[in-house]
Amino acid sequence: MEPGPPGGSRPAERGPCLSSPPGADEAASASPLSAAGAEPGRRPLAVAAVLPAGGSGERMGVPTPKQFCPVLERPLISYTLRALERVCWIKDIVVAVTGENIEAMNSIIQKYQHKRISVVEAGVTRHRSIFNGLKALAEDQPDSKLCKPEVVIIHDAVRPFVEEDVLLKVVIAAKEHGAAGAIRPLVSTVISPSADGCLDHSLERARHRASEMPQAFLFDVIYEAYQQCSDYDLEFGTECLQLALKYCHTKAKLVEGSPDLWKVTYKRDLYAAESIIKERISQEICVVMDSKEGEEHIGRILEEVLKSELNHVKVTSGALCHAGGDLQQIILEQCYNFVCVNVMTSDFQETHKLLSILEENNLSILYPVVVVSVHFFDVKLVPLSQKMENLMWIRGFAKEVRKRNILLHGLLICYPQDEQKLQESLRQAAIIIAALIKERNSGLVGQLLVA
Repeated sequence: MEPGPPGGSRPAERGPCLSSPPGADEAASASPLSAAGAEPGRRPLAVAAVLPAGGSGERMGVPTPKQFCPVLERPLISYTLRALERVCWIKDIVVAVTGENIEAMNSIIQKYQHKRISVVEAGVTRHRSIFNGLKALAEDQPDSKLCKPEVVIIHDAVRPFVEEDVLLKVVIAAKEHGAAGAIRPLVSTVISPSADGCLDHSLERARHRASEMPQAFLFDVIYEAYQQCSDYDLEFGTECLQLALKYCHTKAKLVEGSPDLWKVTYKRDLYAAESIIKERISQEICVVMDSKEGEEHIGRILEEVLKSELNHVKVTSGALCHAGGDLQQIILEQCYNFVCVNVMTSDFQETHKLLSILEENNLSILYPVVVVSVHFFDVKLVPLSQKMENLMWIRGFAKEVRKRNILLHGLLICYPQDEQKLQESLRQAAIIIAALIKERNSGLVGQLLVA
């Protein structure tokens, strides 16, 4: 496993659309896919994907197959599906799962609102599962409801961090060469043991590469390879590129992949995946405030302190005026962290407005949304103990929104105070906010913290 750094892109962000709506042939011909061997004026390549997901996860050491193991309370396979379906030029995605998991897979598709997904029954081996997925895309199968693609991507259900750029590279290479696959440098030296358990020989690491996913093929090439494939290869083989070479004499083009292509294999990999996802969805914070003069003023000060203290995070702001129109674009851009400013006279009104907007937009379906309700209060008017007592009901409300995957926290800041003390309080608040967002600890939901 080679987790590497997060890579900077948000997990649910939609990539640039490389296909075009009906009738937009000029725009389509300018896309990278149409440029990959297509004649001028032709529409982009028809691309589909197949995900074998019938494994039992023996190496994971848990009773649940690893593709269904939860990461931030969401099945791992859902992240992989999202990574593929956000690429709009992939027309169909076929998932092969065991018969006993078909109902569970359909429930995942419905719960997380996945699109363009078809489910087929997996075979007893990886190759047989892939073959079943290809059959669902073939025109020669009875009751086929999907259109045969020109190029098909094969990817692992437990590699959730695949990006559009590597998918595009293997698809374009497959169009030209018939087959293509992502590779990575070997991390460890590969050795061959003898029958008696001693070293027979080792491979020169610099000359060899690790075969990764995704891989892509001209559909007719890989489908013919599977049709000709021996029972032995279907039973014991693991490399699709080798099948294309062996049965169709197609030499695959090898494409350098990124460190993010690693495969979740062991239990510790789930923790690594969770850490990367948390890091990625913690890269933007939106400070939400009302447009009232006093509230906007202190909100702007907090925003500037957050920008100064959290220089690795993008800090934006939005207003709650009218129906929250200023927030719509921020929500569409997939921000999952909100700091809601409540100043003295409005104990929870602004936060309640924000929560209503978030729920209406279903933002928390894919990832947990963190909302930090910041309350500024005048200690001369209301003692801290009384203010905390007045806000204790936030715990019950936090439990309710927790059911909808929203993590609500409370933060108290004394105001007004002299500028130096205020800046120190806001710096402490920034540290607390950053920790709440990064950790996404549901055990802290409803807690009232003081900066």
